[in-house]
Amino acid sequence: MALYKTITINTTTKVFIWKIEEAIDQLKEGISLTKTNQERFASMKSEIHQKGFLSIRQLLKEINLTDADLIYDEYGKPHLTKGRYISITHSFGFTAIIFSYETPVGIDIEKQREKILKIAHKFTAIEEYKTIANVAALIRKLTIVWGAKESLYKIYGKKKLSFLRHIHIENFNFDDEKITGEILYKETETSYDVAFLEFEGFTCVYAF
Repeated sequence: MALYKTITINTTTKVFIWKIEEAIDQLKEGISLTKTNQERFASMKSEIHQKGFLSIRQLLKEINLTDADLIYDEYGKPHLTKGRYISITHSFGFTAIIFSYETPVGIDIEKQREKILKIAHKFTAIEEYKTIANVAALIRKLTIVWGAKESLYKIYGKKKLSFLRHIHIENFNFDDEKITGEILYKETETSYDVAFLEFEGFTCVYAF
């Protein structure tokens, strides 16, 4: 089984990343799905989605949880009982979770792709990054910004939050260990720590 990376943020919060390299039968080993999720799994037409779904359940085993411990609300946000928090992400051949005993958390994995240049104006003030002449570096930076905003959106967990108007990411350098993200919505401002890492053409961003 391919646990790719574990990141300990502090004594109560960890990130687990899985690289999907197994066949479906291997990913099913030791996994028990609720009836609802058995039906959900069976309805998935894409094998990569099925593998992503199962690998998330493998990651749950790393924190001694099962499929039955996940509860989804009306907005599709996953929750845990007993004051625990979780966020989930899947992109192509990688999945990840962030888990905490004490604070709401969010996580996102994105493949670094040129298409982000075409949609950047929808989620950030692209003129802020016009000084980046190198296209590859611009793609990397925008992918981090998108992942950071997606992570904060997952923490908020409800609709109507605009990536462009309501979520702000402080400017940063690639060698920064942490950056700051803010949700400004309905006259309320909340700040979060955001961190990122890059690997194999992917970017993982998490907020807490």
